[in-house]
Amino acid sequence: MNDNALNLAPILEATLLASTQPLSVAQLYGIFGDSPPKKGAVEQALGELIEACEGRGVELVEVASGWRYQVRLEVHPYVARLWNERQSKYTRATLETLALIAYRQPITRGEIEQIRGVSVSATMIKSLEEREWIRVLGHRDVPGRPELFGTTKTFLDYFGLKSLDQLPPLAELKEYQELEPQLSFDISESIPAQAAMSATADSTEQDHPTEPTETPDSVETTTDPQT
Repeated sequence: MNDNALNLAPILEATLLASTQPLSVAQLYGIFGDSPPKKGAVEQALGELIEACEGRGVELVEVASGWRYQVRLEVHPYVARLWNERQSKYTRATLETLALIAYRQPITRGEIEQIRGVSVSATMIKSLEEREWIRVLGHRDVPGRPELFGTTKTFLDYFGLKSLDQLPPLAELKEYQELEPQLSFDISESIPAQAAMSATADSTEQDHPTEPTETPDSVETTTDPQT
Protein backbone atom coordinates (compact mmCIF):
# COMPACT_ATOMS: atom_id res chain seq x y z
CA MET A 1 0.00 0.00 0.00
CA ASN A 2 1.50 3.38 -0.97
CA ASP A 3 1.51 6.45 1.23
CA ASN A 4 -1.34 8.12 -0.67
CA ALA A 5 -3.57 5.08 -0.27
CA LEU A 6 -2.60 4.90 3.39
CA ASN A 7 -3.66 8.52 3.89
CA LEU A 8 -1.19 9.40 6.62
CA ALA A 9 -2.77 12.64 7.85
CA PRO A 10 -5.79 11.16 9.66
CA ILE A 11 -3.65 8.38 11.14
CA LEU A 12 -1.15 10.86 12.53
CA GLU A 13 -3.90 13.17 13.73
CA ALA A 14 -5.62 10.38 15.66
CA THR A 15 -2.31 9.18 17.09
CA LEU A 16 -1.31 12.61 18.32
CA LEU A 17 -4.72 13.27 19.83
CA ALA A 18 -4.70 9.90 21.59
CA SER A 19 -1.21 10.37 23.01
CA THR A 20 -0.77 11.97 26.42
CA GLN A 21 2.75 13.12 25.49
CA PRO A 22 4.34 14.84 22.47
CA LEU A 23 5.57 12.35 19.85
CA SER A 24 8.77 12.67 17.84
CA VAL A 25 8.92 12.09 14.10
CA ALA A 26 10.75 8.81 14.75
CA GLN A 27 7.94 7.68 17.04
CA LEU A 28 5.37 8.57 14.41
CA TYR A 29 7.19 6.50 11.81
CA GLY A 30 7.33 3.71 14.37
CA ILE A 31 3.55 3.34 14.62
CA PHE A 32 3.54 1.81 11.12
CA GLY A 33 5.60 -1.16 12.27
CA ASP A 34 7.45 -3.10 9.58
CA SER A 35 5.88 -1.09 6.73
CA PRO A 36 6.82 2.55 7.44
CA PRO A 37 5.99 5.30 4.93
CA LYS A 38 8.70 6.54 2.63
CA LYS A 39 11.19 9.06 3.99
CA GLY A 40 9.68 12.52 4.33
CA ALA A 41 6.06 11.32 4.12
CA VAL A 42 5.33 11.82 7.82
CA GLU A 43 6.87 15.30 7.76
CA GLN A 44 4.73 16.20 4.74
CA ALA A 45 1.59 14.92 6.45
CA LEU A 46 2.41 16.95 9.56
CA GLY A 47 2.62 20.04 7.36
CA GLU A 48 -0.83 19.26 5.98
CA LEU A 49 -2.22 18.93 9.50
CA ILE A 50 -0.71 22.28 10.50
CA GLU A 51 -2.48 23.95 7.56
CA ALA A 52 -5.72 22.14 8.39
CA CYS A 53 -5.70 23.74 11.85
CA GLU A 54 -6.03 27.27 10.45
CA GLY A 55 -9.10 28.91 11.93
CA ARG A 56 -9.61 26.11 14.47
CA GLY A 57 -9.42 26.20 18.26
CA VAL A 58 -6.47 23.80 18.36
CA GLU A 59 -3.15 23.80 16.59
CA LEU A 60 -0.37 21.34 15.86
CA VAL A 61 3.03 22.47 17.13
CA GLU A 62 6.50 21.05 17.65
CA VAL A 63 7.94 21.30 21.17
CA ALA A 64 11.12 19.89 22.70
CA SER A 65 9.84 16.30 22.95
CA GLY A 66 8.03 16.18 19.63
CA TRP A 67 4.69 17.09 18.06
CA ARG A 68 1.38 17.66 19.83
CA TYR A 69 -2.02 19.27 19.48
CA GLN A 70 -2.73 22.10 21.89
CA VAL A 71 -5.42 24.64 22.67
CA ARG A 72 -4.92 28.05 21.09
CA LEU A 73 -4.31 30.90 23.49
CA GLU A 74 -7.30 32.92 22.37
CA VAL A 75 -9.81 30.18 23.26
CA HIS A 76 -8.10 28.97 26.43
CA PRO A 77 -10.20 31.11 28.85
CA TYR A 78 -13.32 29.29 27.66
CA VAL A 79 -11.79 25.82 27.71
CA ALA A 80 -10.37 26.41 31.20
CA ARG A 81 -13.92 26.64 32.58
CA LEU A 82 -14.22 22.88 32.15
CA TRP A 83 -11.95 22.49 35.16
CA ASN A 84 -13.38 23.92 38.32
CA GLU A 85 -10.32 23.38 40.49
CA ARG A 86 -8.77 26.60 41.71
CA GLN A 87 -5.26 26.78 40.37
CA SER A 88 -2.68 27.75 42.97
CA LYS A 89 -0.24 30.44 42.01
CA TYR A 90 3.51 30.19 42.11
CA THR A 91 5.16 32.54 44.55
CA ARG A 92 7.48 35.22 43.27
CA ALA A 93 10.33 33.35 44.98
CA THR A 94 9.62 30.20 42.97
CA LEU A 95 9.30 32.11 39.71
CA GLU A 96 12.54 33.97 40.31
CA THR A 97 14.34 30.72 41.06
CA LEU A 98 12.92 29.00 37.99
CA ALA A 99 13.80 31.97 35.78
CA LEU A 100 17.39 32.06 37.05
CA ILE A 101 17.79 28.35 36.40
CA ALA A 102 16.30 28.68 32.92
CA TYR A 103 18.38 31.69 31.89
CA ARG A 104 21.62 31.08 33.78
CA GLN A 105 21.92 27.30 33.72
CA PRO A 106 23.89 25.43 34.79
CA ILE A 107 23.70 27.17 38.14
CA THR A 108 24.12 26.12 41.76
CA ARG A 109 21.75 26.80 44.63
CA GLY A 110 24.40 29.03 46.22
CA GLU A 111 24.68 31.14 43.07
CA ILE A 112 20.90 31.53 42.98
CA GLU A 113 20.95 32.68 46.59
CA GLN A 114 23.75 35.14 45.85
CA ILE A 115 21.78 36.70 42.98
CA ARG A 116 18.42 36.80 44.79
CA GLY A 117 19.86 37.92 48.10
CA VAL A 118 17.89 35.37 50.15
CA SER A 119 18.17 31.69 50.89
CA VAL A 120 16.53 29.17 48.55
CA SER A 121 14.54 26.58 50.46
CA ALA A 122 15.10 22.90 49.78
CA THR A 123 11.32 22.55 49.51
CA MET A 124 11.24 24.99 46.60
CA ILE A 125 13.96 23.11 44.72
CA LYS A 126 12.27 19.80 45.44
CA SER A 127 8.92 21.05 44.15
CA LEU A 128 10.51 22.10 40.85
CA GLU A 129 12.26 18.73 40.60
CA GLU A 130 9.03 16.86 41.33
CA ARG A 131 7.36 18.90 38.63
CA GLU A 132 10.20 17.65 36.39
CA TRP A 133 10.98 21.20 35.32
CA ILE A 134 14.56 21.13 36.64
CA ARG A 135 17.17 18.45 37.16
CA VAL A 136 20.73 18.03 38.41
CA LEU A 137 23.14 18.31 35.48
CA GLY A 138 26.29 17.60 37.45
CA HIS A 139 28.39 19.10 40.21
CA ARG A 140 30.55 22.22 40.36
CA ASP A 141 34.22 21.28 40.72
CA VAL A 142 34.74 23.29 43.91
CA PRO A 143 34.87 22.31 47.60
CA GLY A 144 31.60 20.71 48.57
CA ARG A 145 30.80 19.88 44.92
CA PRO A 146 27.43 21.70 44.85
CA GLU A 147 24.78 20.46 42.45
CA LEU A 148 24.34 22.22 39.10
CA PHE A 149 20.71 22.74 38.11
CA GLY A 150 19.22 23.10 34.65
CA THR A 151 15.82 22.82 32.98
CA THR A 152 14.34 19.74 31.32
CA LYS A 153 12.44 18.91 28.16
CA THR A 154 9.32 18.74 30.33
CA PHE A 155 9.86 22.42 31.21
CA LEU A 156 10.13 23.31 27.52
CA ASP A 157 7.10 21.20 26.61
CA TYR A 158 4.94 22.76 29.33
CA PHE A 159 5.67 26.29 28.16
CA GLY A 160 5.32 25.37 24.48
CA LEU A 161 8.99 25.82 23.61
CA LYS A 162 11.07 23.78 21.21
CA SER A 163 14.41 24.87 22.67
CA LEU A 164 15.93 27.31 25.16
CA ASP A 165 16.68 29.63 22.25
CA GLN A 166 12.95 30.43 22.16
CA LEU A 167 12.97 31.93 25.64
CA PRO A 168 12.38 35.69 25.37
CA PRO A 169 15.28 37.95 26.32
CA LEU A 170 15.31 38.30 30.09
CA ALA A 171 15.29 42.08 29.75
CA GLU A 172 11.87 41.86 28.05
CA LEU A 173 10.22 40.27 31.08
CA LYS A 174 8.76 43.11 33.11
CA GLU A 175 7.85 40.82 35.99
CA TYR A 176 8.74 37.23 36.82
CA GLN A 177 5.01 36.60 37.08
CA GLU A 178 5.07 36.54 33.28
CA LEU A 179 6.48 33.04 33.69
CA GLU A 180 3.14 31.89 35.08
CA PRO A 181 1.92 28.90 33.07
CA GLN A 182 -1.43 30.61 32.48
CA LEU A 183 0.37 33.24 30.40
CA SER A 184 2.41 32.91 27.22
CA PHE A 185 5.96 34.01 26.70
CA ASP A 186 4.75 36.34 23.92
CA ILE A 187 6.76 34.29 21.44
CA SER A 188 3.83 32.30 20.08
CA GLU A 189 0.09 32.40 19.93
CA SER A 190 -0.49 29.22 21.90
CA ILE A 191 -0.24 27.50 25.24
CA PRO A 192 0.13 23.78 25.91
CA ALA A 193 -3.03 21.77 26.29
CA GLN A 194 -1.47 20.41 29.47
CA ALA A 195 -1.36 23.93 30.89
CA ALA A 196 -5.05 24.30 30.19
CA MET A 197 -5.91 21.05 31.88
CA SER A 198 -3.64 20.78 34.92
CA ALA A 199 -3.39 22.77 38.12
CA THR A 200 -0.08 24.35 38.89
CA ALA A 201 2.18 22.82 41.51
CA ASP A 202 1.59 23.68 45.15
CA SER A 203 3.97 26.33 46.40
CA THR A 204 3.94 27.83 49.89
CA GLU A 205 7.19 29.76 50.23
CA GLN A 206 6.70 32.95 52.22
CA ASP A 207 10.04 34.71 51.78
CA HIS A 208 10.22 38.17 50.25
CA PRO A 209 13.27 38.29 48.00
CA THR A 210 15.08 41.34 46.84
CA GLU A 211 15.10 42.22 43.18
CA PRO A 212 17.58 39.96 41.35
CA THR A 213 20.60 41.52 39.72
CA GLU A 214 22.71 40.42 36.81
CA THR A 215 24.62 37.27 37.67
CA PRO A 216 28.41 37.43 37.39
CA ASP A 217 29.94 35.57 34.48
CA SER A 218 31.65 33.09 36.78
CA VAL A 219 29.92 29.86 35.77
CA GLU A 220 32.19 27.56 33.85
CA THR A 221 30.95 24.22 32.55
CA THR A 222 30.81 22.18 29.40
CA THR A 223 27.59 20.42 30.31
CA ASP A 224 24.81 20.55 27.70
CA PRO A 225 21.71 21.54 29.74
CA GLN A 226 19.19 19.95 27.40
CA THR A 227 20.79 16.62 26.62
